Amino acid sequence: MNAAVAERADEIKELVCRVLEIEPEKVSDTDLFTEDLGADSMKLIELLANLEIEFDVEIDEDEIERLVNLRGVYDVLSAALDA
Repeated sequence: MNAAVAERADEIKELVCRVLEIEPEKVSDTDLFTEDLGADSMKLIELLANLEIEFDVEIDEDEIERLVNLRGVYDVLSAALDA
């Protein structure tokens, strides 16, 4: 995980929870957004857009497949910030 992502992990988790409309304490790094938390594809697209805005990065739409849980979000953001 990128150092900037590690420093902002709590903030990232809050953003994810806000977009997915779930309580932060109910989400672990490995909970699957669609299977465990009931998110649909539109919520994942919204999450991708929010991450791009919040971190001023461009994330390829193909990366949405990796946005399955918090760990995936951290990995995608790390890759985008390192690019």
